[in-house]
Amino acid sequence: MQRWFPAAGAGLIDGELRVATDGSGLRETRRIMLDGSVVHVTADGRELLTSDGRRISEADAIHLPPSEPSKILCVHLNHVSRVEEFQVSLPVAPTYFQKPTSSLNAHRGDVVRPERCQWLNYEGEIVIVIGKTCRNVSPAEAGDYIVGYTIGNDYGLHDFRDTDAGSMLRVKGSDTLCPVGPGLVEGWDFRDKGIRTLVNGELAQDGTTNEMTWDMHYLVADLARTITLLPGDMVFSGTPANSRPVQPGDVVTVEVEGLGALTNTIVAGPISIRDDCGAQPTESEEVLSTALGGDWEFRGIRAPKR
Repeated sequence: MQRWFPAAGAGLIDGELRVATDGSGLRETRRIMLDGSVVHVTADGRELLTSDGRRISEADAIHLPPSEPSKILCVHLNHVSRVEEFQVSLPVAPTYFQKPTSSLNAHRGDVVRPERCQWLNYEGEIVIVIGKTCRNVSPAEAGDYIVGYTIGNDYGLHDFRDTDAGSMLRVKGSDTLCPVGPGLVEGWDFRDKGIRTLVNGELAQDGTTNEMTWDMHYLVADLARTITLLPGDMVFSGTPANSRPVQPGDVVTVEVEGLGALTNTIVAGPISIRDDCGAQPTESEEVLSTALGGDWEFRGIRAPKR
């Protein structure tokens, strides 16, 4: 899988999120925390270069999400391989859910599986980042409102699927379940690009953007019919087949051709899910059938019992 590291500075200019170019055609920025401040850096080999000439080891940098979104919108199903795995039919148009911004995480951040939960799944995805205010545009126009792309992992805590399958709020919106990064890349053509997920170095998901039913421009235009998209907003574009549960200690990496690699470590939550209020984690057939995907023992035989 191709890795792409060159980076450049970015910021809001006249209300638009803009990224400076290094002349290569592709442009990237990374946001890191340095000496207590948010700093935009460029990459120089294995080092990150600040605007005042300081060099930081890329391996030692504390990464932040590559933008500060007002909202994070996600398509439910898009990749043909995932639809085929679940043996379902796509609707005639995309459907979506939202991850709260409090779920945001970054490159090399820990992803927490809370105590009393055990069905935490990875979902490697490509993330669209909006560059300027976008409302009521056509698919042909939508590309003009996209500043660039990054990598995301749309983790799902399926222990809460029995109660939150509609909103996906706790399933997809719990703290740390939205890592994105490492950088924001502009000038990247999403067509015919590979995406794969590795768990502890072993291939877990392997797909391409060619199997997406609705492309990046379509998703943006569809959402912008009724929702104003603002600079920095993120749109997750869907995951290929073979999302599966991970365990504390697992290292999960999502690689996208031309965008680099996003890596996170799964850790056990220090605090157990409270049992004195609210719906409790479950292990129903609905939970198992979703978490295990094509490996669920009754896949293709019958629907989950409710």
